[in-house]
Amino acid sequence: MNDVVSEEKSALTDEAILARFTASKNAPPSALTLGFKLIAVSQADRRVEIAFDARADRLANPMGQVQGGFVCAMLDECMSVAGLITSGMTHVVPTLEMKTSFLRPAMPGALRGVGRVVKWGRTVCFMEGELYDAEGRLLATSTGTALPTPFAKFKK
Repeated sequence: MNDVVSEEKSALTDEAILARFTASKNAPPSALTLGFKLIAVSQADRRVEIAFDARADRLANPMGQVQGGFVCAMLDECMSVAGLITSGMTHVVPTLEMKTSFLRPAMPGALRGVGRVVKWGRTVCFMEGELYDAEGRLLATSTGTALPTPFAKFKK
């Protein structure tokens, strides 16, 4: 793969990254709202899996389905965390644009998202995401581009 990613491999194993996310007490409010829980990491595949607890009292629209903006937010989380993992935990990946295809309604309850980095370039990375229901049915897909930004620059 000819992608431009940090020459240094992550000092953390997949298991260590998963443990760090699980133990964190500083989850962003957006992650708490979505019921975010990182469940699998593969740095080699540039892939993450995330469980979402889509609570009806927080995320449902008037028809009782998960509102489409929250579906987009879940997919954005999947892709962004995949970017963070791909960078070796050194870069954030603010989204520049994303496209979402809604394939079937997402109902409140347990949902599972998958995020992947397709290509990591010098100034942009390309990602994709998928969202599934508890029965494994594909609900929505997304593609996105993001701006890899070192944590130090992001904090300024």
